[in-house]
Amino acid sequence: MSQFMDVHHGMKGITADQLLQAHKADLAIEKEEGVRFEKAWADPESGTVYCLSDAPSAEAVQRIHERAGHPADEVHAVPLTA
Repeated sequence: MSQFMDVHHGMKGITADQLLQAHKADLAIEKEEGVRFEKAWADPESGTVYCLSDAPSAEAVQRIHERAGHPADEVHAVPLTA
């Protein structure tokens, strides 16, 4: 499993409840692709949302987000952490 950070743009004005509901939608189906979403962050002012996950591939992360109704604009591998 590798770690990924994905980015969603265009979610200006997102609320804490909307972020939580989107995260829960991912969690409800993540196992079907072998993904484990760890955390999500949002900046309502810029409309940017970030999600950290462990997954077999970037494509698996994207498939979960697409099925949950909020495809990622970017999915980046995170090969190093401190």
